Amino acid sequence: MDKTLDRRRFHLLSLGAAGATLGTALPVFAQGNAARPLVLGMTLEPPGLDPTAGAAAAIGEIVLYNVMEPLTKVAEDGSAQPLLALRWTGSADQKIWTFALRPNVRFHNGEPFDAKAVKFSFERAAAPDSLNKDRRVFENIAAIATPDPLSVVLTLKHPEPELPALLAQSTAVIVEPRSAAGNAQTPVGTGPYRVAQWQRGASLSLAAWPAFRDAASIRIARVQFRFISEPAAQVAALLAGDVDVFPRVAAARALAQFKAQPRRFQVITASSRAKTILAINHQRAPLGDARVRRAIAMAIDRKAVIQASADGYGVPIGSFVTPDTPGYVDCTAINAHNPAAAKALLAEAKATGLTLSLKLPPVPYARQGGELIAAQLAAVGITARIEQIEWAQWLSSVYGSKAYDLTVISHVEPHDFGNLARPDYYWGYRSPAFSALYARLQAAADPAERAKLFGQAQRLVAQDAVAAFLYQPQWITIARAGLQGLWTKTPLFANDLSVMRWA
Repeated sequence: MDKTLDRRRFHLLSLGAAGATLGTALPVFAQGNAARPLVLGMTLEPPGLDPTAGAAAAIGEIVLYNVMEPLTKVAEDGSAQPLLALRWTGSADQKIWTFALRPNVRFHNGEPFDAKAVKFSFERAAAPDSLNKDRRVFENIAAIATPDPLSVVLTLKHPEPELPALLAQSTAVIVEPRSAAGNAQTPVGTGPYRVAQWQRGASLSLAAWPAFRDAASIRIARVQFRFISEPAAQVAALLAGDVDVFPRVAAARALAQFKAQPRRFQVITASSRAKTILAINHQRAPLGDARVRRAIAMAIDRKAVIQASADGYGVPIGSFVTPDTPGYVDCTAINAHNPAAAKALLAEAKATGLTLSLKLPPVPYARQGGELIAAQLAAVGITARIEQIEWAQWLSSVYGSKAYDLTVISHVEPHDFGNLARPDYYWGYRSPAFSALYARLQAAADPAERAKLFGQAQRLVAQDAVAAFLYQPQWITIARAGLQGLWTKTPLFANDLSVMRWA
């Protein structure tokens, strides 16, 4: 769990002064003016540009499909489409997958893309020292065969019907072996763009790569990602014409003025696969007791939190799965808001008078929602001491060192349910019952059996109160009226520039 750095991630926004400025404002250009780049706003600046070695969703927002490419691409409806792989087939037991690769593809440094590069990339992602946040996907690969330069055969340890979609994520981009170590600063991929300039703390620019295999299809030659963290400044930049499009903008309270100008702006509200949660550190006593975690969950009024943290743009969830996910089971009735029951559970667990840390990253949904959550916990006798931290601190102390009791965060990845089976994950959830159930789910090839087991797993996660599951965010995108190719759904965090163009 978004599930989208430098100073932030998983999708973070920070509230700033309403009067924040962006420097000298650019004039409002005509749509499609080739004299300047398309300017795309982002809340977070990534700490680096290698999505296979960093947890920040902001990395993929820049490089995925633009600079670096996986074998497949996620379409707006969440399905896997061809990219570096032209086609693929899976065996009946979903354990052997054969990919036919696109011919005549080269990396930005001139090296050929072939089966050897795929093998290197996947073995690197599965290595014991890998920093890939989806390492479990690649650890499931038992063998990689390369019968010829344009064929790859993956033999899996466990069936995985969603493998083509999993290989469409930023963590599965194919890297060029000789340049892989330097991708955090100078990413080398096969995509239509290369990094042209990175002004730390301000912006990052991409330029179309003239040697791209289908260069004529790229309609926007230059793109600038501008990093604007404060919601007031995001709104001001759009209204002034400094930014052409701002996906996932923090502008819910200002939508009326954009909707009132349909000739200038388009407003898109999209569902997502993100999960905003109150994460709980199971390794801190007494949070390893499910009764205490259930009490924390019961203390929280999800609808009130959605209003406070997302201005009402959210859907309540009761497990680590969103309503958009195939096989979703509604678990919101499990551990529903019930302060009296919460107090009873705390008394039963002999955990009354608790004082816990509540670490909040610099984003409105966390800091605004966190204030309300602390008040709701206080109503059942739990003191939550709020600590406002920067994104780099969150990554190192919360995600890295597990030095926290509670934290509010959005997990934006669409296929991260398997993190619940990782005892070393920052939650520290360790359940023999869940591990056994998840193993059965992984081994099941029959779709009906998998759906049944997935439903059981969702209910168990809710009953164990692995976290206090809050809501599915509804993301807002605001763009100039003439910009085409924008997603109306958000299956994952990406800005596919290859499909964008001016009307």
